[in-house]
Amino acid sequence: MKRALAFGLVSAQIVLLAVLAFVPHGTLWPVNAAVIAASIVLAVAGVILAMLGAIGLGPAFTPNPIPRENAPLATGGVYGLVRNPIYTGLMTGGLGLALFGASVWHVVAWVALVAVLSAKTRWEERMLLAKHPDFGEYAARVGRFVPGVGRLRPR
Repeated sequence: MKRALAFGLVSAQIVLLAVLAFVPHGTLWPVNAAVIAASIVLAVAGVILAMLGAIGLGPAFTPNPIPRENAPLATGGVYGLVRNPIYTGLMTGGLGLALFGASVWHVVAWVALVAVLSAKTRWEERMLLAKHPDFGEYAARVGRFVPGVGRLRPR
């Protein structure tokens, strides 16, 4: 059951990112030079943040939200700023794609992506809390997706 849910969440995020990348452009707002520049900045920043997050996990990296056995808890580097930099990167890059896409479908797909990644994060963090005794203290001082925002209350 756990693996099936993990597969479903990963599949959903891939599908939503594909929708953001490949659905035809709309006309909800004008896509002028400023929008294109903002879209590029957001997309590039998202890719860089996600890559830094993947590199920072080292042996703990997996696309699956189920933590690897015997993998250390990553708290340094970009993980010292946010607990989920890969997901923050995907949301940021997705926002860039949605901004460039300018359609209702892009907006809906981005909101759905944020919802899927938020649910995936909450589930993953419950597993990390059970697996790593120091996760609670770490989560109380580091924000979930944005520095300082979404910290867990100390127990």
